Amino acid sequence: MTTIPLAQIHGINDLRLDSIPPPQCGPDDVVVQVRECGICGSDLGYLAMGGLMGPGRPMPLGHELWGVVSSAGGNVTHVAAGDRVVVQPMSNGNNIGNGGTEGGFSPYLLVRNAALRSDSLFRMPPELPEAFGALVEPLSVAQHGANRVAAAAEDRAVVFGAGPIGLSIVQVLKYRGLQNIVVVDLSERRLAAAHAMGVIPLRADDPQLTTQLLEHHGTSNFFGMPMPGSTVFFEATGVRAVFEKIVAVAGPGSRICLTGVHKEAATVDLVMLLAKEVSIIPAMGYDREFEEVIAMLQSGQIDPTVMVTHHFPLSQIQAAFALARDPQNAIKVMIDCQA
Repeated sequence: MTTIPLAQIHGINDLRLDSIPPPQCGPDDVVVQVRECGICGSDLGYLAMGGLMGPGRPMPLGHELWGVVSSAGGNVTHVAAGDRVVVQPMSNGNNIGNGGTEGGFSPYLLVRNAALRSDSLFRMPPELPEAFGALVEPLSVAQHGANRVAAAAEDRAVVFGAGPIGLSIVQVLKYRGLQNIVVVDLSERRLAAAHAMGVIPLRADDPQLTTQLLEHHGTSNFFGMPMPGSTVFFEATGVRAVFEKIVAVAGPGSRICLTGVHKEAATVDLVMLLAKEVSIIPAMGYDREFEEVIAMLQSGQIDPTVMVTHHFPLSQIQAAFALARDPQNAIKVMIDCQA
């Protein structure tokens, strides 16, 4: 094995499979044979903007992954060759697939300085299906958002956006015991997936959306004006108009979890925000959530694979990205990095 492929961004919408030398494992490092890596919305965003590295500097992609430890340095004690593992891409400042020097869309991945942080890789419990491995990362994003707003069983939740993060939020909320969860989107394909999860799908362009929220979540009185009784909202679209809609619709004392990545400024009526005492709580990435999500998956109470719609070999990654851009047909697209 003289070279291996690695997916890298070379410019705006310019994704290539480059040939690179295979990684060499140092005493503090781990090399993972990547089995599967999911395409994230941020991957699509990085590609659309031409990457984060600047002109002439290719950016490796891929951060939602699981694999098998191929080799571990002598100072590594928490994993060993042959272990099935989930990689925490942001640990140790490695920023795998997020501006770092490594990316997960490759047959082999170097996890630098794994010996310094035990949370750089997590063993997959024996009973955990392999198909769950690459979904731990997006579920951890969702769990972090739910933790930030302290979502509890008594909440009445509305999730705007039925993409992979929105549907991951649904899974987390259902695990926490929430009932009558509402999901709002424009894609019939994604709303159908939400409905299959046992939640209430509503179209974002429905002029009666607010009225339907009143019907499903009851009424909260605001100076004599009926407002939805929803207590927590999740913004998982990254669309300015959606965030502004949530702020307008949110009733008194409710919380808004901002998980979508927004690229333009939003306009908010601060007087109304003040009067309603609405909390806007951003949630980005994850802290302790990988372990929490693995425990959640071990419970057998959720099946995150329901949001996986397509599988592609690494050799067809350009076609996979093209499909992942189409919300009418795709939700979570997975790449087999050994094919």
